[in-house]
Amino acid sequence: MDTLLNKTIAEVVSDNISTASIFKKYNLDFCCGGGISIAKACQKHGINPTDLVKDLESNLHTSDVPNLNFKDWDILFLIDYIVNVHHKYVSDNLEVISEFAQKVAKVHGQHSPEVVEIAALYEKIAADLVPHMQKEEGILFPSIKAFIENKNTEFPFGSLEGPIAMMEFEHEEVGAYAKEIIKLSNNFAPPEWACNTYKALYFKLDEFINDLFQHIHLENNILFNKVRAL
Repeated sequence: MDTLLNKTIAEVVSDNISTASIFKKYNLDFCCGGGISIAKACQKHGINPTDLVKDLESNLHTSDVPNLNFKDWDILFLIDYIVNVHHKYVSDNLEVISEFAQKVAKVHGQHSPEVVEIAALYEKIAADLVPHMQKEEGILFPSIKAFIENKNTEFPFGSLEGPIAMMEFEHEEVGAYAKEIIKLSNNFAPPEWACNTYKALYFKLDEFINDLFQHIHLENNILFNKVRAL
């Protein structure tokens, strides 16, 4: 138990991505805020560490979810995975979720003001993610690949640390918006009277934010650490 408690949340999720669902259950951030130890996170959020560790150990022993060892992947393969899986997911889903959010805000905003806030926060995420992914695909990722091919490569922006730090800062911003959406939506639990569009919005937001957190985790805690180790 002590071994797990002393590990950071990011380390545990990096070792086994299926544990992300356990941390989500306890509303613990495993991407932007994953650098804190499990013990400190439990203390900070008033969580019984015995319960959390029990759930983690149970997951590690019985999970049917395949454990993709992202931390053992080659940097180039990991970059391609992020672009082809996570960036593509965002591009494919931004518009449909926006349509759901705007419709629900318009129809139900008067008696459920939280959906108006959710729609606004989602638009902030979308507005930030599009140029963010463009910078990664157009500047950062090609620069990382160039550096791997030739360690003497010089960049107009200096070292790779600059754009990496900027991406991490932007991750913090969209992560904060996502956490606020989780709170406003009562962890994506629509009211009993909710129409199908309302339910569809919460379902898609849950899916979208789960993907977003894993996306950020792969970059912050695995890819960028691998690049810095070079």
